[in-house]
Amino acid sequence: MKVFFKVVFLIVLILLSIALLFVGNGYSMYKEAIENTPLEEKIEQIQEKENYTELSELPQIYLDAVISVEDHRFYQHPGIDVIAIGRAFINDIKAMSYVEGGSTITQQLAKNIYFTQEKKMTRKIAEMFMAFNLERNLSKEEILELYLNTSYFGDGYDTVKEASRGYFGKEPNEMTDGECVMLAGIPNAPSVYAPTVNPKLAKQRQKQVLNKMVKYKYLTQEEADTIYEEK
Repeated sequence: MKVFFKVVFLIVLILLSIALLFVGNGYSMYKEAIENTPLEEKIEQIQEKENYTELSELPQIYLDAVISVEDHRFYQHPGIDVIAIGRAFINDIKAMSYVEGGSTITQQLAKNIYFTQEKKMTRKIAEMFMAFNLERNLSKEEILELYLNTSYFGDGYDTVKEASRGYFGKEPNEMTDGECVMLAGIPNAPSVYAPTVNPKLAKQRQKQVLNKMVKYKYLTQEEADTIYEEK
């Protein structure tokens, strides 16, 4: 029995050492990124985009759709969502692969402006440190606005304004409810869900977003059905 406990202790010690190594490397990556380009400079670069879109230009249903499908606890968490991370960890273990990340909108913004899309643990930890930094220095509204101006919507569109004009020929505040919900679902996989690429999959994705909006009480089922039936 003593031998068993010694082996368990050794395994735990090794795992803890590996975890500390990843955390240390992740923090170093975060520090290097923020020192190379301070947050204020990054924000200025984003806001100087020709078609930068402010939250005031966007319909509320579009914002509700984004929150529902991307990070429904956005206004409650401090930058990371422990519940989502735990769920993602379990699903990754089951799949024996990195299939779900549990990233919040804040983490996705950190990734969009500072890091690559590469699925590595060190980068993921650096992203978490950056998310905490973003939450300390920006309001939730500022984080959401920056996120929407650094997400890719397919067809070369990098802001909501570009995407609404390109896909629907409209300014953002002119989009219908159905168009808002469809646009909210595109950044998850732009090459798949762009309506110019595959209208059927875009419509299926719209349905997924509507289901989330019903689940999190932004819409009733009747309202969601009406929006889905919109041509």
